[in-house]
Amino acid sequence: MLAPVLRCQRVQRSQARQCTRFTLLIENGFSRVNLISRYLFREVSFSCLLVLLVIFVILMSNQFAEILGEAAVNEVPREAIFTVFGLTGLRYLTLIAPVAVFLGTMLALARLNRDSETSALYACGIGPGNMLIPVGALTLVVAGATGWLTLVSSPEATRRIEEIRFQAREALDLSVLEPGRFIVPEDDDAVFYAERVDGEFVYDVFWSNELDGRVVVITAERGQRIENPETGALSFRLYNGTRTEGVPGQLDFTVIEFAEHGVPVRSSGRQEFEESIEMRDSRSLFDAADSESAAELQWRLSAPLSLIVLALLAVPLSRSSPREGRYARLGAGLMIYITYANVLSVARVWVERNAVPNWLGMWWVHALLGGIAVLMFARDAGWFAAPVRLNNGTAT
Repeated sequence: MLAPVLRCQRVQRSQARQCTRFTLLIENGFSRVNLISRYLFREVSFSCLLVLLVIFVILMSNQFAEILGEAAVNEVPREAIFTVFGLTGLRYLTLIAPVAVFLGTMLALARLNRDSETSALYACGIGPGNMLIPVGALTLVVAGATGWLTLVSSPEATRRIEEIRFQAREALDLSVLEPGRFIVPEDDDAVFYAERVDGEFVYDVFWSNELDGRVVVITAERGQRIENPETGALSFRLYNGTRTEGVPGQLDFTVIEFAEHGVPVRSSGRQEFEESIEMRDSRSLFDAADSESAAELQWRLSAPLSLIVLALLAVPLSRSSPREGRYARLGAGLMIYITYANVLSVARVWVERNAVPNWLGMWWVHALLGGIAVLMFARDAGWFAAPVRLNNGTAT
């Protein structure tokens, strides 16, 4: 009876050793996958951040020059230059985040493929599905941040920028009372100047304007600013001056001396601040039923959606044959992105013009490219590969 008992104990010890080896194999496998995932996440994140910074610096350098130009002509207050610059940069982040993640992922994976690291990973059992884990994690984080920016922060930033510009225009209109400064109150043809200002009264006034091809120049000893409280019309009543009117280069000038003369500055009240569709909050767009609101809302949602689609497409698109260069498919990726962005713009116009129903809207563009990305990824993952028959008839 002792022999069966010993045999049973040996079987149990053998099964225990096999179970232990299997457990260690699983743990080592998970550890290897986690190590590779962290490595890929670091490489892709660094590449995406680098691309984002390069594109951001290029775009914002040009934008900063434009803001300085607007400040030079008093369309933006000088003290608000950096405020407008920061808010503009916040808006630009939503536009460049998808292309930054797309190009950054392609560049990082293309380098791994060129250095044969991708082949080594495949040999270790790390396939495209495992490589998608770190890329997907990074994409979801960036997509969440981009969604918050485009749905919440970007409309507020747009509103704030337009409010600053509107206040600057109003301040320029009211600044006609600033002494020693030439002012263009309403259009480029009129110029106003006052040597001294005392409340609503101005002294040593110069006024020049062009009416029907004739130049009108008015000089006066003093004047008074008058604003209609009901209509908001603004004018100046000038005293003891001269009005000269004529065509430059001709001798038939009309000179009139006056004791009192009225000069209109603004024929109607100041314009109210108008809220554009880009400034409206996303909740109001969702509640609205018009096509313009639907197009704007779908356009805002396109930023995080396109980021996910492009990141999925970047994984199979980054692979190249050994004879191709490291960045051989980068040009193809840029063409795909440009086509994708242009088709989205066209789809937005179609939604605004009711050419397509709102339920279809711009979603079909994301679905089309997303389907292509899934098919390319499935092909590289071997989902469509035919099973290989071994000599014993089994399939692998």
